[in-house]
Amino acid sequence: MDIFLIYGGKSAEHDISIISAFYILKEIFYDNYQVNLVYISREGVWLEGPTITDPDQVQKDSDLRLGDFATRFDFAKLQEEEAIAFPVLHGPNGEDGTVQGLFEVLNVPYVGCGVLASSTGMDKIISKALFEQAGIPQLPYQAILYNNWVYDPEEVVRDIESHLSYPIFVKPANMGSSVGISQVHDQAELKAGINLAFEYDHRIVVEEGVTAREIEMSILGNEDVHTSVPGELVKDAQFYDYAAKYENNTVQLDIPAKLDSEVVSQLKVYATKAFLAIDGSGLTRADFFVTEDKKIYINEVNTFPGFTTISMYPKLWEATGLSYKDLIEELIQLGLKRHRMKQAKQLKDR
Repeated sequence: MDIFLIYGGKSAEHDISIISAFYILKEIFYDNYQVNLVYISREGVWLEGPTITDPDQVQKDSDLRLGDFATRFDFAKLQEEEAIAFPVLHGPNGEDGTVQGLFEVLNVPYVGCGVLASSTGMDKIISKALFEQAGIPQLPYQAILYNNWVYDPEEVVRDIESHLSYPIFVKPANMGSSVGISQVHDQAELKAGINLAFEYDHRIVVEEGVTAREIEMSILGNEDVHTSVPGELVKDAQFYDYAAKYENNTVQLDIPAKLDSEVVSQLKVYATKAFLAIDGSGLTRADFFVTEDKKIYINEVNTFPGFTTISMYPKLWEATGLSYKDLIEELIQLGLKRHRMKQAKQLKDR
């Protein structure tokens, strides 16, 4: 079977996507597959790379960058009978339902969440509404539109300060990996944080902060949902920003997190509810806050989390008993299974 490994992309998470793709490429079962590299440039151009039949063909993640990729990708190749798309794309134009919609139109099986789960999971405003409906506790928040901010920024600030207490986190509605996110402690920082977030999206979320541990759960499955052991982000600073994640590597992962059994059980329930609320399939990571008095709040979900050497999602499954290599194979099989079920339903409906 041909795997089309698609990575790069137009989002601010372009470089993270390349690193994730590199580690996935090294762990595929090459007895069963050959991998066709498809690199999406920062300008959105799809370029065809070499076919990989042995992981040693690629020695470092820089080999996956533009390099000699000069041929425009022929989308008809995705429609070969024995083929599956594996989009390793983070952020807008990859994790938000857009590329998933392309695969649906082309009738191509693909790894990961579908259109609805990808778009709602990526959008912090919509996902928060779904979590509220599912009965999952959240911290107080407000959604801010760019037009409102431009029209009367002082009124927006007054409204935020009347409903939320500092520290406040300001986030673009559609972005990941802490891109464009600020932790603010006063009005001046709030205004600066809002302006920064609007550089990445025309809709943003402002959310009240909380003193809590940051716990993450990995989710795997289609109709049959499985959750991993929990993991904790242990860091020196309260705010886990982009530099801490990918440049300075100052954040430690405590796996499994040291939590009471009843807290772990509740986290599994909430993670499963979140996955079902967005109509998840394949994989998702659910992020939570757990306070000292054992209150749990969902932060967000990530429908295609990082797969780098420091990424929580594969590490949690490894601690649960599923190796990185077997995890990749399971994701491929889940994508194929979902496609077959959809095809069978379409034939029945005709």
